[in-house]
Amino acid sequence: MFALMHATRAQALHLWSDPATGLRAVAVIHNEQLGPAMGGCRYLPYADDETAIADALQLARAMSYKAALAGLPVGGGKAVILRGAQGGDRAALFQAFGRFLDTLGGRLVVAVDSGTSIDDMDCIARSTRHVGSTRAAGDPAPVAALGVLAGLRATAQARLGSGSLEGLRVAVQGLGHVGHALAEGLHAAGAELLVSDLDPDRVRRAVEQFDAWPVAHDALLSTPCDLFVPCGVGPVLNAQSVMQLRCAAVAGSANNPLTTLEVADQLQNRGILYAPDTIINAGGLIHVALTHRGEAPERITAHLARIPERLTQVFGHAQAENRSPARVAQTLAERLLYGCAGT
Repeated sequence: MFALMHATRAQALHLWSDPATGLRAVAVIHNEQLGPAMGGCRYLPYADDETAIADALQLARAMSYKAALAGLPVGGGKAVILRGAQGGDRAALFQAFGRFLDTLGGRLVVAVDSGTSIDDMDCIARSTRHVGSTRAAGDPAPVAALGVLAGLRATAQARLGSGSLEGLRVAVQGLGHVGHALAEGLHAAGAELLVSDLDPDRVRRAVEQFDAWPVAHDALLSTPCDLFVPCGVGPVLNAQSVMQLRCAAVAGSANNPLTTLEVADQLQNRGILYAPDTIINAGGLIHVALTHRGEAPERITAHLARIPERLTQVFGHAQAENRSPARVAQTLAERLLYGCAGT
């Protein structure tokens, strides 16, 4: 456990259990250099406790990088509530989590994430004020999608020579809250959509609303397209799967879609441009962080506008240095956080 913390440079790891509600939760405070830690709260099944802890640590580090690169006055954190097979009182479970979260005194602020909802955040808010994306604060998913859409235009400009998405073949993997909102924006921009999701109802909805083409989940990676857009949970690109890609660029809302930085190098060697997830999908964090601080909407808009600007800068550095944009982004983030270069 300490080895994992050392590897990710996490400051604190908290494990919480509440037998009355069945709560088993992991909370990570990765870095507080720029401000209190902030990150999503996931509610998912895991193969074992160690996998949940490793996931929380990796995601918390990504949140620190994301906040630093977006210029936000917050650090990175993450919470994971392990979802069991048994049922139970969901509201009581999240209220119990809120009570534990409150004991951290604001060092960690959580928000909606994979497997959780605005209703869950409202339940947490009954026990603590250290929670964002409640019904009163607003859903960050549409803002996250707007940020990714702007990032896709910057990626298309860098790789294809035009920032227009009209007529581009875009493969969207994952149609959750952000993925669906992004598909809507892509459809409005005139893109041809290929979509997949493990939930057939989500696919059916996208087909009906956006004239999308359904593709089997395990076939989307190898389907020819201009942009491959991962929007699901967990790393989808590893040393083997990345070789299946038949696209010009990879850019999406998924956190940590690459298993390792070496996969980013493989993309670079294949001439596939990678838009670092720590930059392109910062819109949700921007919304939650600034809304939680009581900032005006125009401040949120100004921060969103920096997403394509930052991507363009990173793409430029990557080309000049013949390095993956993922490595360039990590270097920049670690300089901001630690005053040192990344790998």
